[in-house]
Amino acid sequence: MEFAIDLQHKINHHLNTIYEGLLSDVELTALSQQLIETMRINTRNKASKVEAHANLWSQEDVILITYGDSIIETNESNSEGLNKAPLKTLDNFLNRYCRATINSVHILPFFPYSSDDGFSVIDYSTVNQGLGDWQDISSISENSKLMVDLVINHCSARSRWFDNFLLDKSPGKGFFFEATPDDDISNVTRPRTSPLLKEVETSKGTKHVWCTFSHDQVDFDFRNPEVLSAMVEIIRLYLDNGAKLFRLDAIAFLWKEVGTSCINLPKTHEVVRLLRTLIENAAPDTIIITETNIPNRENLTYFGNANEAHAIYNFSLPPLLLNTLLTGSCNYLKRWMMSMPPAQNGTFYFNFIASHDGIGLRPAEGLLSEDEIWALADSMQKFGGKVSSRSTADGKQKPYELNIALIDALQGDVSGPDEYQLQRFLCAHAIMFGLEGVPGLYIHSLLGTTNDYDKVTHTGQNRSINRHRWEYADLVSELDDVHSLHHQVLTQISQLLSIRKSQAAFHPNATQFTLQLGDQVFGYWRQSIDRIQSIFCISNISKETQHIRLSDINLIGTDEWVDLLTQKIICEQMEYIDLEPYQSMWISNRF
Repeated sequence: MEFAIDLQHKINHHLNTIYEGLLSDVELTALSQQLIETMRINTRNKASKVEAHANLWSQEDVILITYGDSIIETNESNSEGLNKAPLKTLDNFLNRYCRATINSVHILPFFPYSSDDGFSVIDYSTVNQGLGDWQDISSISENSKLMVDLVINHCSARSRWFDNFLLDKSPGKGFFFEATPDDDISNVTRPRTSPLLKEVETSKGTKHVWCTFSHDQVDFDFRNPEVLSAMVEIIRLYLDNGAKLFRLDAIAFLWKEVGTSCINLPKTHEVVRLLRTLIENAAPDTIIITETNIPNRENLTYFGNANEAHAIYNFSLPPLLLNTLLTGSCNYLKRWMMSMPPAQNGTFYFNFIASHDGIGLRPAEGLLSEDEIWALADSMQKFGGKVSSRSTADGKQKPYELNIALIDALQGDVSGPDEYQLQRFLCAHAIMFGLEGVPGLYIHSLLGTTNDYDKVTHTGQNRSINRHRWEYADLVSELDDVHSLHHQVLTQISQLLSIRKSQAAFHPNATQFTLQLGDQVFGYWRQSIDRIQSIFCISNISKETQHIRLSDINLIGTDEWVDLLTQKIICEQMEYIDLEPYQSMWISNRF
């Protein structure tokens, strides 16, 4: 009984902070009880009380990021003469190629949608028939920890909710944020260049709805508690179908107040804290990851005091690592690494260097100069990539996102393409896999997929360049060919992951310390939580062989050391070790 009272008191506090002045005490209590019932939280079971600062992850965790139809089987490629549900094909691919090295999968929005490759959701409660059904989702969750998107900021202008909003009917009545052309929206932070307000005709006359991303993606109004209730029902549905991780999409924009920037507002953080309380009490082994593609300092705030997100995207890593490998200098990457606070127990960094979106440049602002960001964008265009821009407050255009397949982004350095594409690509992943945190690996990085120009032409969208759709039979043929780039990438990435998962020093919360080995060698030291294992991760980020003094790494002479990647013994008598262009070493003590 005491646990139930404490929990309801905590939820009431969240709700009072969010809806201060909007709901009475009676309404708040009724809403909190409704949310507890929706989530089916067992308030009688004291054992379900959440353990503070518990790490629900280990070095064995790796998350594959993929669309439900990144791999398809058409009737020309299977003996059944029918198109197979892509989710079944994905499950087959995971079982055949990933089971030994990758234990988690993020299936990007798999719901009916109208645009933005799934992020303009028409119906949150059903699986897109073109992909499969809930049984297919649940089947994947039986063998992989399943990460799902909660597209919480907006939904499709073609959804039933928005249709009902126009008709002033429920559910949907009052669900969407309205403003007027006379309101002061000059300070609103925008990730897009389209007009913020969309004029619509409703049963009550002309209105203007808020569209942070596009006019097909209309923002919810969380001042209406019915919107919160609807989202909590969706969370429960996803839990029932196997979800273990929730990605809160575009969460930074959730709460709006006219006259402000409408990003990272205090009530947005309070909504995250409320969802954390509900989810961890309903399913204590479930993880929340916030997707906040914003400058680094703002991004860090979504950890809260280990009471908001369990994990945050390490958005600054992709542009900084890309800049490092193109310029042959790790100065900025080292400086950023040294400034990053260790994630306290109960939280972790979600590391990635490629995803379904492009490489965001806003998280590099303040870390790279404007000239360096423009130089990075220029290099990507020379390598066949696209550059998406945004408007600043003074009306200027700035690069917002680099759209390019990662393997093409690393085909050369600032002087142009060279013969080190594969080595540079593997170096990037060796660096990322060893870092403090949990790695997220985009399926097209795992497969070494190159730029898809045909898809860009077909969709007219820059992001389509890195959203190729493989025919399964063609993919298998490539992966079976030992001379294929795709075979080499999959094989060597899998080897890195296989080594990573057995090293205690690669626990997401193990100690990390940045090494000072000059501009051309990037290094860091990891130590296991029990302080038994040490790993020195060093990478040559240039195309010149680097000679490294063992004394600069400071290996303890009483220990035996070995490079985990080559099994080469590093003995005390060696004065130097050589790193070939873009070679990495994971030097571990024997214990």
